Amino acid sequence: MEDQAKSNGSNESAAETVTTEAAAAAQEAGAGTTKKKDKIKGEFKEGVEVAGKTLNEAIKQVESLGKALGSALQDRANVVMVRVNDDSLRYLDMLVEADITNSRSESAAFLINEGIKANESLFNKIRDITDQITTLKSQLREVVRTEE
Repeated sequence: MEDQAKSNGSNESAAETVTTEAAAAAQEAGAGTTKKKDKIKGEFKEGVEVAGKTLNEAIKQVESLGKALGSALQDRANVVMVRVNDDSLRYLDMLVEADITNSRSESAAFLINEGIKANESLFNKIRDITDQITTLKSQLREVVRTEE
């Protein structure tokens, strides 16, 4: 009987140990789940922040494109006929298909304006040199007139 009591006591003790270990494991699992949830929340929050920044940048680019397009299409009173190769035509059509411009003509005006802006320093040098050439031609005409 004493052996049976010892056996029951050790069984109870073993059961308590298992129960305690199970409770500890459950608590640890719960803590792990909480950590995982917190990690997922953090990653989700980071993803939302990155998406928000990307969206803001895209909006700024669209606004910038709209401003550039507006300035390129202002005062389009002059008509220029131009022939383009197939690649250039695809780019003009790409702008129309993307609803950035309404026509090939608007696309061409936009791209010409952007090309000039992108090469402003080159055009400033060209302007300086052509101004010098104009001045020299004027001086040459004066010399020819005085010789007559």
